[in-house]
Amino acid sequence: MTRLRRAIVARIRKVAATPDAGASTAEMALLTPLLVAILLFVVMCGRLVSAQIDVEAAASSGARTASLLGHGGGVAEAERNALATLAAHTGTCRSASVTVSGNPQPGGSVTVRVSCRVALSDLLLLGVPGSRTVEASATSPVDRWAGP
Repeated sequence: MTRLRRAIVARIRKVAATPDAGASTAEMALLTPLLVAILLFVVMCGRLVSAQIDVEAAASSGARTASLLGHGGGVAEAERNALATLAAHTGTCRSASVTVSGNPQPGGSVTVRVSCRVALSDLLLLGVPGSRTVEASATSPVDRWAGP
């Protein structure tokens, strides 16, 4: 009986000496949701930054097209070019709009504004709204010798 008692006491002392047993499992169970939320936040930031870069590139491309073509159809071509640039560069825009304003006459300047709605609805854990609008504009002077 003393041998059994010594074995039990030794086992209890061993368990009492290592109070951290199982702590890493509990820590991971508590930290996993936080790590997932951080990962989703990084994904959201990546989408928004990528969309912002693409929208700025589309606005710049549209403004440059309008400035080179001048008043002879430059406005319509600038809209098409901006939308084509946006479609080629991004998969994050769900809907986009392009507006061209300014004086398309030689010596004037043209401003192209591009807006894009970025879907965030699949990042539900973060509690962010379903989408966010990203906008950019670019202005370019119309070439004095532009046009047909």
